[in-house]
Amino acid sequence: PLPEFGPAQLTLVALPGDQPEDIVVDADGALWTGLVDGRVVRIDGDGRTTVVGRTTGRPLGMTVARDGRLLICTSPGGLVAMNRDSGETEVLVESVNGRRLQFCSNVVESPDGTIYFTESTAKFTFAHFKGAIFEARGDGGLFRRDPDGTVSPVAEGLYFANGLTPTIDGSALVFAETQARRLSKYWLRGPQAGTVTRLAEHLPGMPDNLSTGAGGLIWCAMVSPVNAAADWLAPRSPALRRLLWRLPDRLQPQITPLVWAVAFDPDTGAAVAGVKLEHPDFGLVTGLVEHAGRLWLATIGYPAVAHCAVPQKSQ
Repeated sequence: PLPEFGPAQLTLVALPGDQPEDIVVDADGALWTGLVDGRVVRIDGDGRTTVVGRTTGRPLGMTVARDGRLLICTSPGGLVAMNRDSGETEVLVESVNGRRLQFCSNVVESPDGTIYFTESTAKFTFAHFKGAIFEARGDGGLFRRDPDGTVSPVAEGLYFANGLTPTIDGSALVFAETQARRLSKYWLRGPQAGTVTRLAEHLPGMPDNLSTGAGGLIWCAMVSPVNAAADWLAPRSPALRRLLWRLPDRLQPQITPLVWAVAFDPDTGAAVAGVKLEHPDFGLVTGLVEHAGRLWLATIGYPAVAHCAVPQKSQ
């Protein structure tokens, strides 16, 4: 179990479309998100929204690159870079080892220009993410794109690889596995470089996108509590899981719409701050970022983003 962090006062910012899956902030203080129909939106300090561009696939996790462009994971599609002024896009990665990317999920860039990104599953696209959760195949991965364009896997066999963020000192990347309900570190430097160690395991909710807070805490969007039906199915016969996936959506296990975010200590994995509440017009938090003393939240359930005061670290 995680500590019962208290509620917060949410402020909602309406968007010109639905399901802003991730949210990031640029050097100018503008916020960016992507909508389910492919539009990429800038949110200015006064809450004004502007559609800047559009991706071919559904935009998911994103980050601001060294050159100022947005790096955006799309599904189906791959990894693209978008000019923040013109909306012009360039495809950076669309396949790995001859296989087209299905569910590029989140991305970060190192100071040397190396890009790391996750793929949640090699079989399903975002439109059918429940299929990947039900089948629990462990076919996600963490990949790197070197500055010369070479792409290679660094961690495979992951269970719905999702959020990705660097530690504040740059020594490691923290990544989330939604299906496995855990956070792990992929070490970039030091004696453990090139290896994976666990940071937080057996979480009571499904971790989604991650971001690094101003003080170094690892913020994790918890999209939902554990789904009892999906948990029960995970070790069962693949045929049974495929059968459930073929049922109409109304008969499948549904996600409980909570507003839930947790900050983890980057060294110990302890949950040290957070927010958890029910809200009639917001929930299913999938992305988050600190900005100007506020914690901004994204969602796959509503046509808005939300923000609240950054929850304080427990003593």
